[in-house]
Amino acid sequence: MPDPTRDQILAALRGVKDPDLGRDIVALDFVKEVKICDGAVGVTIELTTPACPVKEELKKQAESLVKALPGVKAVDIKMTAQTVGRKIEGELLKGVKNIVAIASGKGGVGKSTATVNLALSLARSGAKVGILDADIYGPSIPGMLGITDKPFADEQGRAIPPTAFGIKAMSVGMLVGEDAPTIWRGPIASRILQQFLSAVNWGDLDYLLLDLPPGTGDVQLTLTQSAPLNGAVIVTTPQDVALRIAKKGLKMFLQVNVPVLGIIENMSGFVCPNCNTVHNIFRKGGGERSAREMGVPFLGVIPLDPRMVEAGDLGTPLVALDPTSPGAKAFELVAKNIAAQLSITNLNEKNVKVRAKEVHLTDQTPPKIVWDDGAVQSYDHRALRMACPCASCVNEMTGEKMVNEKAVPADIMVVEARPVGRYGLNLVFSDGHGSGIYTFDRLRELGKKI
Repeated sequence: MPDPTRDQILAALRGVKDPDLGRDIVALDFVKEVKICDGAVGVTIELTTPACPVKEELKKQAESLVKALPGVKAVDIKMTAQTVGRKIEGELLKGVKNIVAIASGKGGVGKSTATVNLALSLARSGAKVGILDADIYGPSIPGMLGITDKPFADEQGRAIPPTAFGIKAMSVGMLVGEDAPTIWRGPIASRILQQFLSAVNWGDLDYLLLDLPPGTGDVQLTLTQSAPLNGAVIVTTPQDVALRIAKKGLKMFLQVNVPVLGIIENMSGFVCPNCNTVHNIFRKGGGERSAREMGVPFLGVIPLDPRMVEAGDLGTPLVALDPTSPGAKAFELVAKNIAAQLSITNLNEKNVKVRAKEVHLTDQTPPKIVWDDGAVQSYDHRALRMACPCASCVNEMTGEKMVNEKAVPADIMVVEARPVGRYGLNLVFSDGHGSGIYTFDRLRELGKKI
């Protein structure tokens, strides 16, 4: 039997769909090489991140579909990755592909602990990672990573950050001393952070995580305006007070058009030191509920593990201290989800053809959008609801619509239109549905010219 052709193999691989990006791997240009020789087929698939959460699933699907072709005797699927990032203009941070702010509305929710363990989880997947400790009033990253070295200068006078566990890190705590108080007013703190952004030689990084101080003050605004952020992650605990404050931080990023990659619920459950299982001794689910209400992804839960304290005292994050522990496994999953959301955001921003200049879906009749090319379009609220692209309304694998048309009220309204980064809107409807993210290109297709 003759060997299959390259076109036949590519046709088969079109059946492999990335559930996060919503397209097949051939259309996404993931298939980089196809080799055929005497019934043996080799395929190289290049993903958008080494931390892809569905890497093994995609590989198994590809193997199965190619193996089923007539004439195929053996299949070798090689999975590689090239991290996708937004192009950064100018010299500032030019080698950094993705800059992610790790934020919280209040202190004490484990944001810095989450930052270092997420960084290690990403690095363990094969990514190049750095941490900028932007919590200049309470710098804790050096201690958590066990870093005692000072940064040194390169030939251009830029600081070279120390490295621990394969992670590059920079913190004001490396400059002022471990016990020295940082008593600076907002403008001074903001200038210091701007210097950290411009005067540090980070080299080539797939991910730079910014550990922000809690709240929504000068430091956060400085970073959102000075750093080309690819997205933000909100860390909270299950308690109502933490969730309410976390929502304020989330809204800040939405208002400045920084994509919110999702919410992490930290300290959710307790890891028993004897049986190594998670017990839900406190309430849980608040983070997921808040994510659903705000129309952003829920990235996962992190249990409260007593070894976190031991890890902090040793300067060895839990992911390095005990990578098989429930807490470390949870960080690994959350890190993969963050990487997946970054890939979605970056590809959507890269492919968007038009952007909204003015959005009047809730405050004008008829509802309309003014586009950056001067076009003006009107919209039907019910038609927008029927076109919701969320996972509960559209089957992610087949594209089949699952929304019940009879259950959608005739007088349904858009009650809120939240910006999603620089590529779309999250629409909230009067029936309570608010999980759909509409890209600008899709909204352009749904509108009627005025």
